[in-house]
Amino acid sequence: MAVYRVTVATGDVAEAGTKNNISITLVGATGESPQTTIGCRLYPGQEKELSVSCSRELGAVVLVRLHKAQVFLEDSWFCREIRVRAPDSPVRRFPCYQWLEGNCVLEVREGSAQKLSDDALPVLLEQRRRELAQRQRAFEWKSFAEGWPHCLRVESVEELDSNVKFSGVRDRHFNGALLYHQASLQLSGFLSRAAPWQSLQEMTTVFSRAKGRDIGGCLPAPTPA
Repeated sequence: MAVYRVTVATGDVAEAGTKNNISITLVGATGESPQTTIGCRLYPGQEKELSVSCSRELGAVVLVRLHKAQVFLEDSWFCREIRVRAPDSPVRRFPCYQWLEGNCVLEVREGSAQKLSDDALPVLLEQRRRELAQRQRAFEWKSFAEGWPHCLRVESVEELDSNVKFSGVRDRHFNGALLYHQASLQLSGFLSRAAPWQSLQEMTTVFSRAKGRDIGGCLPAPTPA
């Protein structure tokens, strides 16, 4: 029996965790492992460790399959990476950085870059074929009007996969950063300033990150009595 040590890392962005059921299958050069449950409560930034037992060694692990099963309510999951340590072998990394939604299966390759000509194993060639077909369906073009550039064959941006559209999480991060910098400029006096700049040094008090911002430092000085 061969035992593989697996670490599954959830992304550290907001709402990356899930309460849906997540499981994993290791795909090696000479066979596949049984589908093994990772858990149904994964939290942002968490690294979950588990053992995957096989009746025999799988050879070099070239793919991992992540299975997501929706339980009652949909709860998307953002996987950062998977690390696999085979018996008497170094750790192999499988970077993911993708959202899994609904009931789905995602195949993740080992992190070293490979060209099509490098794929000697049938399982890798088949995975590449499936991935290409899926991308062709996801990014199918249509003609909006004669003479216009082609556009995606979707009626709304909501139909797009979360991995290719500007997500709600990113939108909140963007708006949060915008509000923070607006407040910073307001407190520094920049947004309410009506008088002209007196020098570059005065501007530095607002825009220099190295020196920080003196609150009110760029407000007009009171006129001497």
